[in-house]
Amino acid sequence: MNFHFFISLALFLLHNFLSNSSRTTEAAPTYQWHDCPDTSLFASNSTYRSNLNALLSSLSSAATNNSDGFANATAGKDALDRAYGLFLCRGDVSTATCGECVATATKDILQRCPDRRSSLIWYDECMLRYSDQSIYSVMETVPLETIPDTGDVAEPDRFVHLLGEAMNVAAGRASGSESGKKFAVVEASFTSSQKLYTLAQCSSDLKGSDCNTCLRAVIADLPQGKRGGRSFTPTCTVRFELFPFYNTSAVTAAALFPSSPPAPVKGSKGKSNKSTMITITTTIFVGGFMIILVLTCCMLQRKGKRMHEVVKVKGNANELPIVESLQFDFATIQAATNDFSPESMLGEGGFGKVFQGKLPNGQQIAVKRLSQSSRQGDDEFKNEVLLVAKLQHKNLVRLLGFCLEGDEKLLTYEFVPNRSLDYFLFDPQKGDQLNWPLRYKIVYGIARGMLYLHEDSRLRIIHRDLKCSNILLDSEMNPKISDFGMARIFGVDQTQASTNKIVGTFGYMSPEYAMHGRFSVKSDVYSFGILLLEIICGKKNGFYHQFDGGEYLARYAWNQWRDGMPLKVLDPAIVDSNSRDQVLRCLHICLLCIQKDPAIRPTMATVVLMLSSNSITLPSPRHPAFFVQSKSRGLGIPMKGLGSDQSTSRTKPSSKNNLSLTELYPR
Repeated sequence: MNFHFFISLALFLLHNFLSNSSRTTEAAPTYQWHDCPDTSLFASNSTYRSNLNALLSSLSSAATNNSDGFANATAGKDALDRAYGLFLCRGDVSTATCGECVATATKDILQRCPDRRSSLIWYDECMLRYSDQSIYSVMETVPLETIPDTGDVAEPDRFVHLLGEAMNVAAGRASGSESGKKFAVVEASFTSSQKLYTLAQCSSDLKGSDCNTCLRAVIADLPQGKRGGRSFTPTCTVRFELFPFYNTSAVTAAALFPSSPPAPVKGSKGKSNKSTMITITTTIFVGGFMIILVLTCCMLQRKGKRMHEVVKVKGNANELPIVESLQFDFATIQAATNDFSPESMLGEGGFGKVFQGKLPNGQQIAVKRLSQSSRQGDDEFKNEVLLVAKLQHKNLVRLLGFCLEGDEKLLTYEFVPNRSLDYFLFDPQKGDQLNWPLRYKIVYGIARGMLYLHEDSRLRIIHRDLKCSNILLDSEMNPKISDFGMARIFGVDQTQASTNKIVGTFGYMSPEYAMHGRFSVKSDVYSFGILLLEIICGKKNGFYHQFDGGEYLARYAWNQWRDGMPLKVLDPAIVDSNSRDQVLRCLHICLLCIQKDPAIRPTMATVVLMLSSNSITLPSPRHPAFFVQSKSRGLGIPMKGLGSDQSTSRTKPSSKNNLSLTELYPR
């Protein structure tokens, strides 16, 4: 009796312990990861801090009364101090657990990321994020964090195969609907006694296609050969384990019946061996004949007219899954743009035409169709595909897909309705629509996008062609940097490189790059400075006869600054008593960016900090770089190098404005 009593007592205590542990886990969210971008700060007594406090309080209240496990909110009237935020709870947790997790997150995030204008935190049960720019319905795959389990799995090859199948199903189910929870769990038998449990979830505000793209990126980053692991981005997450880490009674899991690997061929005795040998011999003979036939057909076809055939974009093993998921067939793009009709054309640039289109699911797209005579060849095209596919930031235009068939090279981007910055800035009537707060918002967004390229992405990207026409504006006039055909990837420790092929736009290029082929992050900083100058002045960095002595805009701005008359430079449409100090500060930053010596130009991180904080004292700018002196060389004209090591130039026929167009080559 005593023995049975003690057994019963032990079981009772164990049950209570497990129940208490479960309740403790429910009450105390399990922290996983946070990210505090080192871009900009806010003061403790600032308007943004007040708005952020109101935002976090609103999100915490919404979580306790929201059965959907998702909500977004905004606080603040002024666009420059507005706070945007959202939370997402795991699809299987209760409303009470969701509310407790979000309440914890609103306090924890301010301790882990003090004074940051943008932050993100993940727990097992929920995710919370906020920003000073709109994040609603914006898919982001960086930063991406992966957390592996410590234990290795038995039969890793078979396990990886099973995991891939399960995650594919989970991603498809999670991204399958355009509304509601984007959440799915899939279970599969690994051994007779072990089950594989997988989970995929996206932020509920994402489109289905964006959810799928995000999930594919994080799935590709999952740890290999481990018993479990998870990957996070700001907008989606995946996880797998060999134990049920979610509430199996609260959700319905899809059962996976994995495809079996091909069974090994076993030989048999006697006549079976002879049959096998005959089969093998016949197969080899027929196979060889077919190979010769196919090769012959290919050779004949190459001599004839080229047909539309899909060309695979090459990349390393990690890149291929991402790139292949973005590949469109030509017929789809052709139908979306009404066969590239003139009515669908948005504009024409140096590499070809841009068309507006609509996919079968109703999504609006912009299609960049490279002309066959385009200066962007296969290498530049593949560079843009592989590069932009890895980049996700609210201030970068988003690549949706591409097509490479025969002579056709097509890039499909998100449709940005308000065209490019130059469309507004340099038009006397439309320029008035850009008041200073809006221009400052555009400047700050461009700076953040460039900072992401230089420092915050997993790659170090030098854009090399930053200019007004490559800044697109969305429906809320948020800037998006575009056109990465000329971009270059740097190594983590690399600071500069040289090239014999000068590409970019004359007038925006730094002198060390234009004249000697040396480029670095400071080359982009110079281009940003020229871009900022154009935004402040409302004029192109070109030759203007109305300036004293016929000076270029950059030289004119420097002379007026040096002579203590900077107000003469400013666009009259943006100068008033409320904005003058901030405009002059931006002009000061501009002159720091275009200094002749690259070493003393600020980094984009410093530029963002100078833009976001008035408490930082700016150094005095030194003499800017003015490497263009001849009036016959028009600024803003694309240049192309042919890889020559000689210093030479070729003059083309005159343009419509009677300026000679010159191709320059580095020394």
